[in-house]
Amino acid sequence: MKSNYSKRKYVIISIFLVIGLVYLLRLFYIQVIEDKYILSAQNNVIRKETIYPSRGLILDRNGKVMVANHVVYDILITPNQVGRMDTLRFCNLLDITKVQFIELYKKARKYSPYKASLFVGQLSKEDFAYLQESLHEFPGFFSQKRTLRYYPYPIGALNLGDIGEVNQREIDRDNYYSSGDYIGKNGLERFYEQELRGQKGIEFVMVDVFNRKKGSYKEGKYDTLAHPGKNLFTGLDAELQAYGELLMHNKLGSIVALEPSTGEILALISSPTYDPALLVGRKRGENFNKLLNDSLKPLYNRALMATYPPGSTFKMVNALVALQENAITPDTYFSCQGKSSQPIKCTHNHMTPLSLENGIQQSCNPFFWQTFRNILNNPRYRNSHDAYEAWYNIVKSFGLGEKFNSDLMFESAGNIPSKAYYDKAYNGQWNAMTVRSLAIGQGEILITPIQLANMAAIIANRGFYYPPHLVRAIHTRENLTKSATNKKTVSVDRRHFYPLIEGMEKVAKVGGTASRASMDSIVVCGKTGTVQNPHGRDHSVFIAFAPKDNPKIAIAVIVENAGDYGGTWAAPITSLMMEKYFYREIRRKEKEKQILEADLIPK
Repeated sequence: MKSNYSKRKYVIISIFLVIGLVYLLRLFYIQVIEDKYILSAQNNVIRKETIYPSRGLILDRNGKVMVANHVVYDILITPNQVGRMDTLRFCNLLDITKVQFIELYKKARKYSPYKASLFVGQLSKEDFAYLQESLHEFPGFFSQKRTLRYYPYPIGALNLGDIGEVNQREIDRDNYYSSGDYIGKNGLERFYEQELRGQKGIEFVMVDVFNRKKGSYKEGKYDTLAHPGKNLFTGLDAELQAYGELLMHNKLGSIVALEPSTGEILALISSPTYDPALLVGRKRGENFNKLLNDSLKPLYNRALMATYPPGSTFKMVNALVALQENAITPDTYFSCQGKSSQPIKCTHNHMTPLSLENGIQQSCNPFFWQTFRNILNNPRYRNSHDAYEAWYNIVKSFGLGEKFNSDLMFESAGNIPSKAYYDKAYNGQWNAMTVRSLAIGQGEILITPIQLANMAAIIANRGFYYPPHLVRAIHTRENLTKSATNKKTVSVDRRHFYPLIEGMEKVAKVGGTASRASMDSIVVCGKTGTVQNPHGRDHSVFIAFAPKDNPKIAIAVIVENAGDYGGTWAAPITSLMMEKYFYREIRRKEKEKQILEADLIPK
């Protein structure tokens, strides 16, 4: 019996020795071999910091930087590390109240007591300088450097967009983002967010008990580099954009200028506008609410979102459809009885009868009513409904009634009424007389300014277009990537554009409806429009391109509530924009003064 118990003693001792050896080996592995446990154990002296990359720049077509970056500082908090401190002094340094301090602290603690989160963001260099030397006196708080947007020119706010703090929905959608990060909210900043944002890095730093940096941990062994975002090269002309915004001061409306040969947008102006710097920094939320509640709606991009009946500018499309469908020829003549004409009267007396060129020159309503009637009564078709379907398909090929789906944010489609729409509205009982308002661009037709400008570009190109877009190339250190462009051809033969262009040339000459759009040394081709407005005075509209041969620019201008013909306000604005684009200066100072001093906003 003694012998058996004696052997058990050695077994038990052996078991304890083995267990002890296992623990010793594990402790040796944890403390000496495996670094991640060291990081965990020393969490109070090693801080993980996010390195935010520089956001990509946005440049104009001439290399001018339209959106740059400047350094700001965020103050972060780890709630469980916050100790006794002079709260009132801390609030004074941050320019916040004690009530705000408590709210921010509760928000951070709700997010996580142990993880660092944003407390106060976007301190400027000057504001941070007051806080920097004293920050070690406030346990649980530390600083982090990042960049914010800076605008060398106060232009193009709606095109460029802005950035703001991510919300929870955006965090859930993309795990790249964490609380306190910034993301593009509108315009190019939003559309090209992934290209612009770059890639965040991580740095592990040693800090003392006062949260002061003492150096890099393990000589940066666990650090990762931040990669800057890609630069966007736009087709915008910063000088032209600025001048257009100046011309539209104290006016409601828009200007869209395109390069016909590429579809690149030279200027995209919505008026009224605002300084993009208002939506940067700690005042962003306050300023955004002011803009949102402004009765003139500066946040509403009229150039892309507003829809209008195109008025007489649409006569160009009807003329092209009629030529394509053999409903008229360039030598077809129609008579006009001026204001006594029926069923659509003319706005003024002029020569009669008129050919297509003269009809365009005089913007004769009866001429284009008879043209439209010929389209719908075309003997090629079984009835007017089938003819309307053919008209509809050709009109849609101009990109009207649909979005371009390029890099334009929040674009409206507009409306080209379909045969089905009229069948439902009139129970199938309708004809050319019923929809006669379409002959002069009124009725149910709705077109955006960007579509009007593209319509001018199609005529300038004699039958094709590239969808309008803002960015022409995306650049990194390694490469330059051209933005995608898809050439689109309209359903009208090239030969039909020539008589139309001859008429548009006459519009901008003496005797035309837009002689104010003429230029001394460059042939301008244009078309006026007066758009009926049920809510007030009529809108002034003008589309144009120049030069006549090998066009370099196509423009659409809409001045809301101008109460005059397209030739009164929209045409001279177009002419001044072209002068600025071609000569880089304005020679006709008297005309410029007249436009700049005009206040056309309804009181």
